[in-house]
Amino acid sequence: MGCDRNCGLIAGAVIGAVLAVFGGILMPVGDMLIEKKIKKEVVLEEGTIAFKNWVKTGTEVYRQFWIFDVQNPQEVTVNGGKIKLKQRGPYTYRVRYLAKENITHDFENLTVSFVQPNGAIFEPSLSVGTENDTFTVLNLAVAAAAQLYENPFVQVILNSLIKKSKSSMFQTRTLKELLWGYKDPFLSLVPYPVPTTVGVFYPYNNTADGVYQVFTGKDNISKVAIIDTYKGSKNLSYWSSYCDMINGTDAASFPPFVEKTRVLQFFSSDICRSVYAVFGADINLKGIPVYRFVLPPKAFASPLQNPDNHCFCTEQIISKNCTLYGVLNIAKCKEGRPVYISLPHFLHASPEIGEHFEGLNPNEEEHSTYLDVEPITGFTLRFAKRLQVNMLVKPAKKIEALKKLKQNYIVPILWLNETGTIGDEKANMFRSQVTGKVSLLGLIEMILLSVGVVMFVAFMISYCACRSKREK
Repeated sequence: MGCDRNCGLIAGAVIGAVLAVFGGILMPVGDMLIEKKIKKEVVLEEGTIAFKNWVKTGTEVYRQFWIFDVQNPQEVTVNGGKIKLKQRGPYTYRVRYLAKENITHDFENLTVSFVQPNGAIFEPSLSVGTENDTFTVLNLAVAAAAQLYENPFVQVILNSLIKKSKSSMFQTRTLKELLWGYKDPFLSLVPYPVPTTVGVFYPYNNTADGVYQVFTGKDNISKVAIIDTYKGSKNLSYWSSYCDMINGTDAASFPPFVEKTRVLQFFSSDICRSVYAVFGADINLKGIPVYRFVLPPKAFASPLQNPDNHCFCTEQIISKNCTLYGVLNIAKCKEGRPVYISLPHFLHASPEIGEHFEGLNPNEEEHSTYLDVEPITGFTLRFAKRLQVNMLVKPAKKIEALKKLKQNYIVPILWLNETGTIGDEKANMFRSQVTGKVSLLGLIEMILLSVGVVMFVAFMISYCACRSKREK
């Protein structure tokens, strides 16, 4: 009887030990199997989950616009002083709904090239008004002409054309005209050939961004989706030194197995530079655990705060010897036009940049940029890209429309929020195919290990107690 009991206790302890060992072995083996499967599916080649979603995103992407309506145009033109702004929006367009085109794999399938067609469809149900709503905004042609042609004699001629066309520092335009283009009356009078159509995003529809060439990850999974060249070059020719490099991916995905310590680098043609995001928080997105990576203030800091940004400072006057921060001069990227990029409402910018305006209220929640990245696959499942387009206006003694200005203004035109979130159907698929299986495997591993250890300890204690009692 005693032998049977002891044998049973030893058998229970052995079974517990086997379960614990099996659970322990399953951890690295299971992780290895998952890693192998993920590495296979995130490669950008025909037949993989990543390639299918990469060719045409399954996520609906919207671009919301808020226009800065100038409330006191006459007062500013006559007396200078503060510009009163009123934000109006959102006006929403659906974008990125077109599949990538001209997709070409190299002969070894190590890189793939493509162009991304541009298109925008107005969404009335997600907008506060129509495309025919009007706004008082900076006159883009007048502001740019004064900057592009600083010779006094040329400015005298420009002044006569501005007056003849009845143009001023400000103008009234519809949303559609402001965004996508209008024939400018002043430029139409210029006696030599110049582009006469002007718009913040002109031309956009029926154009394409690229050519991009990216790594497929077939030979090295840590390079998947990373841009090799853009428009045939590894550099942009806008900036000096390493600032001119094209780094990272296009932000739609990153190499898999993302850790919180990783700095995610990506290139954005909208801001004509590469930028980066750092870990901000753990987020649950439709039942999928994701890491939120945010654009840090340091990315747009002055060289005094962040010496790495010294090569993004292209002029000394407006930036006050590169001590101002939070705005980026992208004139080189925009054919010399004095365009400046910032975060909305000059978030994280030098206070003196916004002091010439009333009506700006920067806040982190509404105006920061973030990416919600699923760490196992590296896919971006939700994002919000916030960006403000501004234009520099300087006093010009020979141009009546600008001669009363008392200082340089970096005038906000509009800000945009481009967002995309994984749909419910895709989220269900993602949970069942990826995160669900990983969670289930992890649960099985923990149950086996826990039950095994508890059984082994319990049966061994019982066996020892039983044996001690018998010896007494």
